[in-house]
Amino acid sequence: MTVADIRNITMILASGSPRRRELLCQIGIEPQVKPSRIEERITSAVPKEVVMDLSARKAEDVAAQVPAGTLILGADTVVAVEGRILGKPESHEEAKGMICLLQGRSHQVYTGVTLIYKGEKGSKGVTFAEKTEVFVYPMTNDEIQDYAQTEEPMDKAGAYGIQGRFAAYIQGICGDYNNVVGLPVGRVLQEWKRLMEEEESYD
Repeated sequence: MTVADIRNITMILASGSPRRRELLCQIGIEPQVKPSRIEERITSAVPKEVVMDLSARKAEDVAAQVPAGTLILGADTVVAVEGRILGKPESHEEAKGMICLLQGRSHQVYTGVTLIYKGEKGSKGVTFAEKTEVFVYPMTNDEIQDYAQTEEPMDKAGAYGIQGRFAAYIQGICGDYNNVVGLPVGRVLQEWKRLMEEEESYD
């Protein structure tokens, strides 16, 4: 199973995230986009468990609606600081509070991914989570306020986009940069290859 073979399989991205779609396109995969409509409820205090559960529920929701011969990718990202899970802010004030928590320290970004291949004889799947440590420079109150009032934080876990204006405050990372953007595409491809090789051996 080569990368070229992988690209010939129909992938459906169970997410409306433009960043995830862009990352897949960057490695030559053009997904169809069919966002899951599940309610994104956090049911655990453990970040890794949260993202794995939500990614699986999203992928399973969409898998039930598509034909055989399709690969479905569900994903979810959260930010955690000292064990506290930060999702997407619902207001600029909440975004400001999140940035206050993140500035001048390190935090963790977790992305859970579920891949389901819906074959003629049944489905196979894999779920995993990737963690990246992110270090943020100290920020002044004015810098926090200025950033929080933009639209950039409003659809992002932890209220920031590492690929956007917030890059000015990133001191460094330990782990996969793309994971912070929203999808660890390198690992996604490796897990996808393993999944399809298992499917071929099953046939």
